[in-house]
Amino acid sequence: MLLVQMTDFHVAAAGSVLTERYRTDERLAAAVAHVRALDPAPDVVVCTGDLVDAGSAAEYARLRELLRPLASPVYVVPGNHDEREALRRAFADRGYFPAVGPLNYAVDVGPIRIVALDTNVPDSGGGRLGADTLAWLDATLAAAPDRPTVVVQHHPPMATGIAWMDDMGLEDAAAEAAIVARHPHVERILCGHLHRPIAARVGGTIASTCPSTAHQVALDLRRPGQLAIVAEPPAVQLHAWADGRLVSHVSYVGDYGVADVVGGA
Repeated sequence: MLLVQMTDFHVAAAGSVLTERYRTDERLAAAVAHVRALDPAPDVVVCTGDLVDAGSAAEYARLRELLRPLASPVYVVPGNHDEREALRRAFADRGYFPAVGPLNYAVDVGPIRIVALDTNVPDSGGGRLGADTLAWLDATLAAAPDRPTVVVQHHPPMATGIAWMDDMGLEDAAAEAAIVARHPHVERILCGHLHRPIAARVGGTIASTCPSTAHQVALDLRRPGQLAIVAEPPAVQLHAWADGRLVSHVSYVGDYGVADVVGGA
């Protein structure tokens, strides 16, 4: 099966800096078209937060409109730019969000279980799971120990070396890593927030971040480093489950041409 990860859309009001300078809505539409054209087609799409920029009902309505062409089931989680209750209302018809509390849920898709975590802290760029979500994660993972599981969340549970982004990281990352370490069937922790592809070992598994469909964060490993946006291409990630393992790829959005065709189908 094929799981597609998309992240950090930052859908915003018309005329804003994001729509005019960074063309966030336009680039999300292009990413959706890119995903629709994949062969094989994805079995599921997960969207790992910062779905919109200000958390307004109008932005979520626009988000729904932009995602509508996707033929695969779509699952979303909140990021720090999202507003929990507005997101819950906007996707209430999908049936996977709980009626109250954090937007945590679990769904089975083919051979894989997806466990989605809400790291949103209102009015903060950083993230936190909190005691209740951590306990829910432990119990949810324990409930299906034989099913390969992918955890999806916005804030990654590790420092990345990009200092100003790490300052807005996940507060209780060590607690999450300790829980994951008790559950070896967790195949991957898929995250957003960094606007870059990054991977690290966490709790005995691999945690990774996905490039944004919009703008990318500069790769600056100095401390304190510089807050900068770079004109790297938008991308999504493809996570293919086959032969008992998950293999991941970065798929760039846009037509960069074919240099040579040297064989194959």
